[in-house]
Amino acid sequence: MRRFISVEALFSGRHFDRQIIILCVSWYTSFKLSFRDLVIMMADRGISLAHTTILRWVQRYLPEFEKRWKRYARAVGGSWRLDETYIKVRGRWVYLYPAVDKAGGTVDFFLSRNRDVNAAKSFLRSAMKNTRTPTKITLDAYAASHRAVREMKEDRELPRRVQVRSSQYLNNLIEQDHRRVKQRIRPMLGFKRFDYAVVTISGIELAEKIKKEQFKTGKLGGAEATMSELWNAALAA
Repeated sequence: MRRFISVEALFSGRHFDRQIIILCVSWYTSFKLSFRDLVIMMADRGISLAHTTILRWVQRYLPEFEKRWKRYARAVGGSWRLDETYIKVRGRWVYLYPAVDKAGGTVDFFLSRNRDVNAAKSFLRSAMKNTRTPTKITLDAYAASHRAVREMKEDRELPRRVQVRSSQYLNNLIEQDHRRVKQRIRPMLGFKRFDYAVVTISGIELAEKIKKEQFKTGKLGGAEATMSELWNAALAA
């Protein structure tokens, strides 16, 4: 198992207590809050923060938090639903490729500046690297996604036995899932940088996986643990 530095070392040198940082980051990704909402909430608790401070915390700590949570991840199913949607970054549309399994569990996501065959291939490669090889893939009617899967089969990147189908009914599940992400992004008033968008969406997906019980939390306190207790236990080295 990968070794992590201690939680104390992770937060060493920070002006604020680590509990404040963990709360702000976990609340920001879990609820429909803006940075300024969190500034007000912390001020009510006697803690003075700038919204840019919370932004830096989110970008600095979310990747580390995600790595530590990953140790407790449950396996995703092999029947995937894939779709594409769009969000704005610096006033321009970019494309969000999400995937869920047939139980609604989050498989992975991919943010791309383009919506084409190469983007669809990159997403599938990333998802398989991070999780597993699918047994079935359900796509929408977008031709580029179907071509990407077909070419990956021809190049042996995907096993030929992988079933591919197109079903609006079956893909309702993934459409509901990316609608949830877009609703969460709305209070954030858009992203200024592409890399900030990637990190923030990964945090939103992490929080959603926790809600979907996609982590083995028995060793972290189980069903009786509060959200704060779960986060603290998961981050412990």
